[in-house]
Amino acid sequence: GVLIAGIAQMLFQLPFLYKLGFLPKPVWAWKDSGVQKIIKLMIPALFGSSVAQINLLFDTFIASFLVSGSVSWLYYSDRLLEFPLGVFGIALATVVLPNLSESHFKQGKDHFNKTLNWAVQLALFIALPATLGLLMLAQPILATLFQYGEFSESDTLMASMSLMAYSLGLPAFILIKILANAFYARQDSKTPVRIGIIAMVVNMLLNVIFVLGLLNYTDIPAHVGLALATTGSAYCNAGLLALALRREQYLTLDQSFTTMILKVLLAVSGMTLILFLFSQDLHVWTQLDWFARLLDLFAVIIPAILFYTLLLWIMGIRPKHLAH
Repeated sequence: GVLIAGIAQMLFQLPFLYKLGFLPKPVWAWKDSGVQKIIKLMIPALFGSSVAQINLLFDTFIASFLVSGSVSWLYYSDRLLEFPLGVFGIALATVVLPNLSESHFKQGKDHFNKTLNWAVQLALFIALPATLGLLMLAQPILATLFQYGEFSESDTLMASMSLMAYSLGLPAFILIKILANAFYARQDSKTPVRIGIIAMVVNMLLNVIFVLGLLNYTDIPAHVGLALATTGSAYCNAGLLALALRREQYLTLDQSFTTMILKVLLAVSGMTLILFLFSQDLHVWTQLDWFARLLDLFAVIIPAILFYTLLLWIMGIRPKHLAH
């Protein structure tokens, strides 16, 4: 199914590329200087953009030695995290890359800085409420999507704990996609790789610390430690990318950024109240059939989004403020 979906996604783009005149005829030209340059830049970039997936592979390996079910709980948690990351994070990163490239080569460092500022603001505008939603609705979402057949209420509880741990890192995961593109736009694919290696080492160290700590000193399941380690590693990765860009004066967060984020945080705080008032206990949720669960889930999510938007509107945030 994944393979077919990938092929369909590629084929869907071909007619539009043809209309734009961007559909080239396949030519075997590995020795062409342009092709060689792309390969040289692409190989490190592939590693740099795959750190989260490599960390997940390590986490899955370690989880296989933990209590039965740990691998599945992490898998379902990661699938749900990938939804906002794929829909919003990758989409935003895809839009940002050509804009940053044009800014770097044609419009200078100041315009590059403004473009990156805008992208980071928009990323947090989306990521912060999404993080809160996953944190507070982890159990209802998992119960609605997966709690059928052999997937029990206990599995929902276990998977929800790792989902909450993963969701704390959603802002960092999205920022990594954007900040790494700020290097690729300048044809620097080595810096994200070096930082990615550091983040992987941090992930492994945190895996050991959190898993052993949870096993020996708390009643929290050890697989949650693996998710927390991945989250910690993501913030390390995003932080080091931001510091490197700031050192090179390609990222200077201005006053408008601070004002916007403060307003977003206030709106997210207000959104917490709506989620708290509308959400139900997991046991009540699981008594409903699939369609009723889905309706109840939307009955929580939609008011929360509307209230978040309303609070931002009251604080003076308009669509034009999110436009680049």
